[in-house]
Amino acid sequence: MTDTVSYRPKAGEIPTQPGVYRFRDANKRVLYVGKAQNLRARLSNYFAPLRSLHERTRRMVTTASSVEWTVVGTDVEALQLEYTWIKEFDPPFNVKFRDDKSYPFMAITLADEAPRVMVTRNQKIKGAKYFGPYPKIWAVHDTIDLMIKAFPIRTCSDSSYKKAMQTGRPCFPGQIGRCGGPCSGKVTIEEHRELVNDFIAFMNGHDKRFVTETTKRMREASEAQEYEKAARFRDQLQALDAVLEKSTVVLADSVDTDLFGIEHDELAAAVQQFIVRGGRIRGVRAWMVDKELDLTTAELVDSILQTAYEGLVPPREIIVPDLPDDARELEQWLSERRGTSKVTLKTAQRGEKAALMQTATLNAKNALMLYKMRRSSDFVARTEALTDIQNGLGMPDAPLRMECFDVSHLGGTNVVASMVVFEDGLARKDQYRRFTIPETTDDTDSIYQVITRRLAYLEEGSERSESDTAAKKFSYPPNLLIVDGGQPQVQAAARALRESGVQGIFLAGLAKRLEEIWLPDDDYPVILPRGSEALFLLQRIRDEAHRFAITHQRARRKRDIHSVLSEIPGLGPARVKTLLKEFGSVSKLKEATPEQIAEVKGVGPTLAATIHQQLRA
Repeated sequence: MTDTVSYRPKAGEIPTQPGVYRFRDANKRVLYVGKAQNLRARLSNYFAPLRSLHERTRRMVTTASSVEWTVVGTDVEALQLEYTWIKEFDPPFNVKFRDDKSYPFMAITLADEAPRVMVTRNQKIKGAKYFGPYPKIWAVHDTIDLMIKAFPIRTCSDSSYKKAMQTGRPCFPGQIGRCGGPCSGKVTIEEHRELVNDFIAFMNGHDKRFVTETTKRMREASEAQEYEKAARFRDQLQALDAVLEKSTVVLADSVDTDLFGIEHDELAAAVQQFIVRGGRIRGVRAWMVDKELDLTTAELVDSILQTAYEGLVPPREIIVPDLPDDARELEQWLSERRGTSKVTLKTAQRGEKAALMQTATLNAKNALMLYKMRRSSDFVARTEALTDIQNGLGMPDAPLRMECFDVSHLGGTNVVASMVVFEDGLARKDQYRRFTIPETTDDTDSIYQVITRRLAYLEEGSERSESDTAAKKFSYPPNLLIVDGGQPQVQAAARALRESGVQGIFLAGLAKRLEEIWLPDDDYPVILPRGSEALFLLQRIRDEAHRFAITHQRARRKRDIHSVLSEIPGLGPARVKTLLKEFGSVSKLKEATPEQIAEVKGVGPTLAATIHQQLRA
C-alpha cells in the first residue's frame, strides 16, 4: 500500500484561509463536501499515510481522484457554502438523512388578506407561520378543531373565500360554524387579523394571558346576567384548557427551545427533536441518519442542525448533546435564519432541561434499535444481506446458519462468553448458549476455549443420547462462525477449528472499532459497503452476542454478591439489599469499619462486627 494518494496537492498549494473542499472521483462526481477554518490544516489530515487513516476515510480518499477547494471570507460563509453544495451535489460520503418529509404541520397563511389555518406538508408557503411538526395528521386536526373554538379564524379554501367575499354569502364552512373568517360575515378583515394574532400568540406559548382574560370576561358576563355571552367564553376557556392538556408541561412558561437527542453507532444515527414552546412540548420530530464516514456526536450535531432548520425558523435556544467545534459560526448561521434575535447553542448539564434531554436520548436509542430490528427482520433485506455476506466473504454458500461468540469479563474476573444463533437472518433464541470460563489468561484464550467447547458437540454429536436436546440443537454446524474481535481473536478461533478437525465451517471476526471483517490468514480486512444490509445484519448479530454475554455476566455477579453476604449469620435478603444500597458493592463494604456498618438502618454493633469479621476472613 502506498503512503498516500497520487493526487495529493503540494502543501504550499493549499491556502490557510477558511473554505470548502470537494473530493471528486474519476467521473467528476462529488464524493464528499467539507468545510474548514484552515483548509491546509484540515486537508492534511486526509493525506496522511493511508495505513494511519480510519478505514472508511481511507476508502473515500482512495475512491476519489482529485480534490478542489474554494476560499471564502469567514467561517460562517464556509458553513453556508458547505450547506449549499451538499444540497446541490448530494455527496455519497456525507451523512444521509432519512428525513420525516411526511410529517404534517399546522400553517397560518399570514400573507393572505384573511389568513387561514390549515394542515400541510408543504413547508414553503410564502409568508406562512408554521407550528409542528406533529407526529400524526389527526393530531393537527384535533388541535385546529379546539383552537378555532377559542379563536374562530378562517379555515375555508381560497376559492370559497373569494366567492363568499364577491357574493356576500357566507362560505359553506362558515354556514355550519367551521369558519370564522370575514367570509362568514361575522367579523371584519381587521377584527379577523386580531384573532389571527391571538391564535399565533397562544400557539407560541403565551398561554396564561388568554386563560386569565377569558376567565375574567366569563365572570363579568355572568355578573351582568349576559348568560349566552358567558357560555361562549366558557366554551372558549374549555377549548384553551383542552389544548393545554394535550401539551405536556416540562419547563418554565417562558422557555422556547429545541432539544436534540442523538443515539448512533458505526452505521446509523437516530435523531429525536423535542420542540418546546412556552415550556410545553408542542411537537416531536424523528428521523434516521445513514453514516458513511466515522463521525463523532459533535460532528453529527453540525450536519443535523443544518438539515433540521431547512425552511424553518429556529428558536432562540437549541440544546444538543455535544457542541461542535464551529458552534459560534453555527449560532451565527442559525441567527441569520431566525432574523429577529440571536440563536444560542447549549448542552444541558443539570436540572429539568438535562432530564428532558435524557428522555429525548432514550427515545433516540429505542428508535435506533427498532430501525435495526426492522431492517434485519424484513425478508427481502435478509435475503439480500445473506447473499452479500456470501459474496463479500467469498463463501461457497449463503450463511443460512450463523453463530456469533462474545466474551465478557469484569476487570479480568467473572469471565463468561455467549453464543447466539441466527438462521435465515433471524435470531433463534432457543439455541443461545452461555459459557462460564473458570481459568483464562486473556480474550484470545477465552475465545479458544469457547470455540473448542462448542465444536465438541459436532465431534461427539453422533455418540450422544437421542434424548439429549442440547446435542440435537448443536449437532449441526454453522455455515459461518463469527467472533467479536479482530485478527488475534480470529486466529485463536482458527486454532480451535483446526484442532477439532471439523470441516466446512467458514470463520470471520467483526472488529467493532472500524466495523471491518477479518478472515484467517488475511493481511487486510474485508470492508462491506456502508449502509448495506449485509453489514447491518452482521452488526446486529455481534450486538446481540454482546448483549447476551453482558446480561449473563451481570446476573452471575449479582448472584455472587448476594451469596457472599447471605452466608453471614443474621443477614436476610432485606438487610443485604439495604447494605448494598448504602455501600454500592461488596468491595466497598469490605473497606468499611464496624462503626460505619453499624450506622446502617437495621444493623447493630454486634451484627456489624460479625459482617466486618466474615468479609475480612
